Formats: sequence, C-alpha cells, structure tokens
Amino acid sequence: MDYNTVFIGMDAHTEKFSLCCYSIEKDEFSHPHTTAADYKHVLAYIASLRSVFGENTTFLCGYEAGCLGFTLYHQLTEHNVNCVILAPTTMPVVKGKKQIKTDKRDARRIAKCLAYHDYSPVHIPTQQDEQVREYIRMRADHKLALKKIKQQICAFCIRHNLRYEGRSHWTVAHISWLKSLKPAGLYDEILKEYLLTLENLTNKIERFDQRISELATKEEYSENVRKLSCFLGVQTQTALSCIVEVGDFKRFPSAEKFASYLGLVPGEDSSGDSRKRLGITKAGNTNVRRLLVEAAQSYGRGQTGHKSKALKARQQGNPPEVIAYADKANERLRRKYYKMVLSHGKKANVAKTAIARELACFMWGMMTGNIA
Repeated sequence: MDYNTVFIGMDAHTEKFSLCCYSIEKDEFSHPHTTAADYKHVLAYIASLRSVFGENTTFLCGYEAGCLGFTLYHQLTEHNVNCVILAPTTMPVVKGKKQIKTDKRDARRIAKCLAYHDYSPVHIPTQQDEQVREYIRMRADHKLALKKIKQQICAFCIRHNLRYEGRSHWTVAHISWLKSLKPAGLYDEILKEYLLTLENLTNKIERFDQRISELATKEEYSENVRKLSCFLGVQTQTALSCIVEVGDFKRFPSAEKFASYLGLVPGEDSSGDSRKRLGITKAGNTNVRRLLVEAAQSYGRGQTGHKSKALKARQQGNPPEVIAYADKANERLRRKYYKMVLSHGKKANVAKTAIARELACFMWGMMTGNIA
C-alpha cells in the first residue's frame, strides 16, 4: 500500500453501515457516510470517492468480524473491491474510563487500523469449509437445546417431588422411569411434552452425527481427520470441526502462534520491573478452543501409556510415523496432567487448559508435517 491507497472503514450492522475513509498522505478522516446495510451502497460510495481522489486511486475496505459473517466480503470481492475482515481481538483497545463509542468513531478506528495494518485479518474459508462449519455449529446449537430440556425435566421432577432413586441420570433406566411416571392432572401432559421434545432432539442429533461422519469421509477431509483422530479425546466431529474452522494450518508460522490464535496462551500485565501473569487471553476462535478443552479432559482419565480399543481403532490405517507422533503426544500430555494435579497441586481446570494448549501445538505439528 502507498499514498495512492484510500482506506475505508465500515462499521457494519444488520440494518446500517457507517462508512469513513482515511488517507495516509493527508493523515485525515473524510467523507463520513451512513447507509442501509446493502453492499450496493458501498459500491456507490466508492464510486463517488473516485471523483474526489482520482480514477487511479486504490481502495481497501474493511469491517470487523461479526454477525454478517463472510457475506459482505464475498459481495464486495465479486465486484473487484479489495476487502478484509478484521479480527476484533487483534485491534488496539482504546483505554480510558470516559471512552466514547459510536458507529462513526468505530468506522474511523477500522480505517486507521487498515492504514497502519494494526490488526490481523480473519481467515476466509472455502465455500465447502464454510458450509461444513455451519452444519457442525448447527449441531452444537441443538446439543445446547438438548442440555436445556434435560435441565428443565429435572427441575420439573424436583418441583413435584418426583425423585429418581437410581445412580445415574439420563441412562436407559432413568428415561424408562421418567416415561413410567403418572403425575396427577395436567402435570402428566406437561411431562409427556417434555419427553417428546427430548426424544425429538436426541433423534436429530443422532442424525446430525451420522451426517458429520459422512462429511468427514470426503476426499478433502478424510486424511486429515484420520490423523487428528489419533490424539486422545479427538474424535471425528472434533477433528473435522478443527479442520474447517482453522482452514490452512500452515498460515501459522509456529505452534505458539497457533495456540495464541486460539486464545490458549496466558495474558500478561507488565510495567517496569513488575510482571504479572493473567489467565488465558481467550482471543481468536472460541469454537476450537472449547473443543480442545473438552478433549483435554480425556487426559485426566486412564493410565499413562495405555491405549484403549477405541483409540487403536481410530489410529488404524495411519502411517507409523503419524501414530508414533500421536502416541508421544498422548503419553506426554497425560503424564503432564497428573504431574500438575497430583504433584504441584494445580486445579483440574487449570491443568486441562494447559493440556489443551499443548494439544493445540501437537495438532499444528501434525497438520503441518512437523512430526519429527
């Protein structure tokens, strides 16, 4: 980029766009404009700027990742407009108790970040990856709904003193007990409606899981899914989700950068000689971070060096060097978890987060071929 480039910041919302341009040469903001949320208005805005800055001017548009997803990006790039999506967590934060936040100011901030490249761009997935990612996220939404309906059924039973004497909830025995209940009056109809919703959601999720398994066998995913499934706690859905969420693992120069992208590295608040470590940054991709933390729970169970039949089955068919690399990672992470919890007295959740970070590093190595 040079002085012939004009940077257009777009504070994009579902109903309207706030636009503003910034020129490095003049070091000033100009032409603020608010318009309806339609890419055609953005194209018209750029066309009007050409009469001001000249036909040879290059324009670069940008907006923060949010509710619009990649739609606006694709619409603009299809009309030969340079556009980037900025990761909000990588943009500078305006500090101060009396901060004023408006759409106009946000558009200015985005334009200036574009000009001085004070941001990290969001990875743009392929159309196939985006579709698979949306499908997996849809399944996760139904999973949350299933969890909610289970909580509602348990709360209903407690309110009406319907207490289950068995050991575990949501087993076959527990569900059979729920179906056998005959509370008085309208309560019986309420319970039946709850159970019908539970059954419908359970059947849906089973169907979604089967479809995800089919998607994982596609040529572009099958090899990488098999590789990632060699890790303890990483099964087909987690492996496929990581692949479509991250895209190209090689865009990260190191494993540390990948872990930072997932927000699994500790924050820091240092000044002078004072150095204070904070919790993990939680920046970047929330979905992958959650999946890896869930996978890390598997390392808190079982004996170090032991491989279950399910893990052996997932590893079958992979090259020996891939299996050896995964076994080394599994043994190291399980040993580290027990050492942190049993020897150093760390809380289990702290240990699992640390394991998730190292697991992310091992996954980066697997996907980039750094398995020596």
